Amino acid sequence: MSLQPQVEDAPEERSAFFIGADSDHISEEVDPHQLILQKANALASENCLKEVIDWFSVAMRYGPVRPEQLSTFVDCILRNFKSKTAGPDALSGRSRDSSEANVFDCPNCQSFLGEPVTVACGHSYCKRCLQRRLLSKCKLCGETVRDEEKVNVILCGLLDKWFPDELRESKTLSEVDELCRRKRYQEAVSLASVIIQRDPDTTALVRLSRAEAYMALSQYRLALEDTEFCPGSSSAEAVFRKAMVLHEMGKVDESLQVFLQCLAMDEDFPSAKRQVEKILCDLLFPADENVKVGLRETTQNTSPRLRSKTLVADAQAQPQSPVQRQDQHLVRAASVHHHLDNQEKRGESLERPGLSRAHSLRMHGSNSGEEGLKRVWSAPQLGDQEKGSLLKRKLSVSDTEPCVVDSGSSKHKKQGVAKGSRQQAAKAKAARGVPEDLLDPNDLECSLCMRLFYEPVTTPCGHTFCKNCLERCLDHTPQCPLCKESLKEYLACRKYMVTAVLETLIKQYLKREYAERAKTHLEETRELSDLTKNVPIFVCTMAYPTVPCPLHVFEPRYRLMIRRCMDTGTRQFGMCINDPQKGFVDYGCMLTIRSVHFLPDGRSVVDTIGGKRFRVLSRGMKDGYSTADIEHLEDTRVEDSDELERLQQLHDAVYEQARVWFQNLKIRFHNQILQHFGPMPEREDDIQATPNGPACCWWLLAVLPIDPRYQLSVLSMTSLKERLVKIQHILTYLQSIPND
Repeated sequence: MSLQPQVEDAPEERSAFFIGADSDHISEEVDPHQLILQKANALASENCLKEVIDWFSVAMRYGPVRPEQLSTFVDCILRNFKSKTAGPDALSGRSRDSSEANVFDCPNCQSFLGEPVTVACGHSYCKRCLQRRLLSKCKLCGETVRDEEKVNVILCGLLDKWFPDELRESKTLSEVDELCRRKRYQEAVSLASVIIQRDPDTTALVRLSRAEAYMALSQYRLALEDTEFCPGSSSAEAVFRKAMVLHEMGKVDESLQVFLQCLAMDEDFPSAKRQVEKILCDLLFPADENVKVGLRETTQNTSPRLRSKTLVADAQAQPQSPVQRQDQHLVRAASVHHHLDNQEKRGESLERPGLSRAHSLRMHGSNSGEEGLKRVWSAPQLGDQEKGSLLKRKLSVSDTEPCVVDSGSSKHKKQGVAKGSRQQAAKAKAARGVPEDLLDPNDLECSLCMRLFYEPVTTPCGHTFCKNCLERCLDHTPQCPLCKESLKEYLACRKYMVTAVLETLIKQYLKREYAERAKTHLEETRELSDLTKNVPIFVCTMAYPTVPCPLHVFEPRYRLMIRRCMDTGTRQFGMCINDPQKGFVDYGCMLTIRSVHFLPDGRSVVDTIGGKRFRVLSRGMKDGYSTADIEHLEDTRVEDSDELERLQQLHDAVYEQARVWFQNLKIRFHNQILQHFGPMPEREDDIQATPNGPACCWWLLAVLPIDPRYQLSVLSMTSLKERLVKIQHILTYLQSIPND
């Protein structure tokens, strides 16, 4: 059965249709409102824009629709918008060439990295972009961005030393933003105007902040001038600020199109997406008791422009019953659907009259002027009686053209100023570099190891350390080594991402020092990678070849040891039991790490399995844990065929004896062994296939209830025959004990 809504059906028939033709087979707990919303979102994901509007209109019969529930719908609209217009590069008029990137620029606003904040992914942004929530994902790696981190202390100190004037300007801009946050808008305008008069060439962000203050003061013309003609007017933030001004002026249709323009330039602009969701929600689902008269009058207006809401705010709406209000949404959807179909057949498109080509080219890019006037989809200019016209007209690309504030000559003049300002700013950016006389390697030293940063990592509190140094500190306590702020959440995430700006600076300006530091690190890593010299020893329990050995690691020294095994790539360490005199016994087994599950407090559960056996040659200590020089043990091979045959017979007899013993165990012990050690290994055809002999011997040695010292003596044997005889004696003794 098709799920396409049929608007001509009666309300009662439609209700049954959405839930299903046979309602007896549908659970009473099914929420038709949620089902309809899910269907609408599914259609939005498939780009079925017209059908989506129908379904969202129907959803109002069963309950309210919140703006955030239109997120998928907004994505669908944006895809249509972008497919019919030039790409984000053309819209912004900005080249995306990575060669223009400067290490001292914010990746989002492309301005000086004043008051830098390093986010969880390791990339740094200016504090202003994060405070204003201008991005939801990192522009460089796509990771989700939160605004919980503090200013990077090391970077702030370096920028203050190297670029004091630019940092001072950045802090002055912060003062303007702070005045806006405190709603002291007139003071913000005054301070911003002083900055602009003092230096008109580097005032893009100042103009945008002043535009925000002008908008709050209802000085919309001045706000539009700042957003339209500031040196950064082609940025997503400038377009967003302009859309906000238009929305406050009541020009909902223009603001919607400019918000979409902003998202086409930066689809991860969270504030713009929220605004589009709210506007669409108002258009599709006006409040029941207070239907916006401006929206209703627009559906009766043949003009291609939406009237300002200030002109119709005093109009009176006729009271309607709930049924009438619900059916009004269905009529709107039906009308929209009908005229969309007609328009597609005619192939018509709507172009907005009265716009200069130069103005269009400036907003959409010189190569996309004609394309910029196309519609998101083939929607008609609907007539007086068609109530579904409003939303489709809002989403027309032809309505994306900005409001003209001044005359053409004024526009071209200011465009020239903006272009010149951008060129000067680009020239200053290209010339920006670290002064050689101020470059000091000591400024880039880790406060823990007192060496040049290697893999510098910045904590949420803003302090930077070498990755290894920080991890070792967090092994002992989940606090910042400098400010003692809690890093429990940071430790739980374990995303110790390298601070990209600092690493780039070190590699670019301290090449010789970095090469020496990298060489030292490589030598230390190579030393840790040797599996015969200074092998890390975990002093804990008995381990055996091929037998799993899960470990709970909580001591700081063993946290460090496990991490080093993982970092070096060996994923191996030795396991020995304790010896009161020597520290640990002379024989042990290598363990291979299969997986590590880190717990939020820094502890870990390590899944290992036994590998080679070894004998200790000498003992040592490194950073709190034991080490040893070792030699690996292997079974002596039997070459004589008669002796090998007798050995095979002994193995088969012991295997059968062990199988009988295991089957006769009480069910409780049987299940415990299965849970901890797994099932008994299969009988092996070639008992000398591996240096450690048959796996069943080691499985039996692990599960048999015998003293660890006796187990150790068997582990150290290099004769398979002697090992089988020992196990046979143990099994014979255990089977002689009554199984009560």
